[in-house]
Amino acid sequence: MYRLQSAGLLAVAILMTACASAPSLVGRASSGAPLVIAHRGASAYVPEHTLAGYQHAIDLGADAVEPDLVMTRDGVLVARHENEIGGTTNVAMLPQFADRKTTKNIDGIPVTGWFTEDFTLVELKSLRARERIPANRPENAKLNDRYEIPTLAEVIALVRAHEAKTGKRVAIYPETKHPSYLRGIGKPLEETLVKTLHDAGFHGKGAPVYIQSFEVANLKMLRKMTDLPLVQLIDNPNNKPAANGTPRNAPWDFIASGDKRSYADLTTAAGLKEVATYADAVGAYKEIVIPRTADNRMGMPTSFVVDAHAAGLGVHIWTMRPENVFLPVELRRGDVGSLTERGDAVGEILIYLRAGIDGFFSDDPLAGRQAVKQFSQ
Repeated sequence: MYRLQSAGLLAVAILMTACASAPSLVGRASSGAPLVIAHRGASAYVPEHTLAGYQHAIDLGADAVEPDLVMTRDGVLVARHENEIGGTTNVAMLPQFADRKTTKNIDGIPVTGWFTEDFTLVELKSLRARERIPANRPENAKLNDRYEIPTLAEVIALVRAHEAKTGKRVAIYPETKHPSYLRGIGKPLEETLVKTLHDAGFHGKGAPVYIQSFEVANLKMLRKMTDLPLVQLIDNPNNKPAANGTPRNAPWDFIASGDKRSYADLTTAAGLKEVATYADAVGAYKEIVIPRTADNRMGMPTSFVVDAHAAGLGVHIWTMRPENVFLPVELRRGDVGSLTERGDAVGEILIYLRAGIDGFFSDDPLAGRQAVKQFSQ
């Protein structure tokens, strides 16, 4: 449990208000409980963005699975953390694709590697997924080179098959990755995404779909194309500039267009009211809701949840990870300095649930389900 200090009476009042409100907002499970969102699948157990990872997440109790979406050369949406795939596939080991390695400017940053937009779907299907953070998840790395890169259509089919078999509805929570960049090279995501979802029968605010983006312009574009729920992602407002000096504390489309606003502007009460004109929920970096102290402990809750709810927005946070290195120091267990040992992930999630959030992205859907169960008792 985080410490309540005498100077934090206002924050305590905020916390109590957030807990008591339990608003009926877009962004909760059909039962009304907080939404457990499997971050890129069951990423604490299986390499991310694989059908096996999504299925394992569902089996562990996730309410939603999250595919990050990028585009192939022939216009197919596939699930990868980034369009650069050198770190998440075995492409670097395949001599037939050695000449595809290149350097591109992605959102103001030069990136060297292999990019999905330079491969056809058939070529991408010849690759195999690899663990993105093997130093933290060596057991996952043992599963390297087993799984294909899935398409969005395959993720939808997986979810539909599970629903037909069990009767349990599982939501799909796709993220549009680098939408301005992809539109700029003639590979826009939005039209293909909306058509795929609509053709699959997803329509309306009650559909088990949440479309998310760190950018703003493409969400406003999507709002004109679909009535499906939209989620404005909000990155850490305190992010430092990138190595090349490009600021990363603002949506890329703001930076590219000369808009001086940052993610910090979106976190204010006024900013959240603006977000509510085109989105249904916010997906916030978790420390916007409860910051860490200077000694890396859980601090006091801010007014963010209350302000977002007042604007009519659901609140999801990211990302809950079980390894000690990602947890506040008071929730670490065993070898507290270990990169791989896991701590009290349930305890961290519970703290945020008590702050009134409507859902959370978790690499460990089992810990997420356990936390929601304890919170609901």
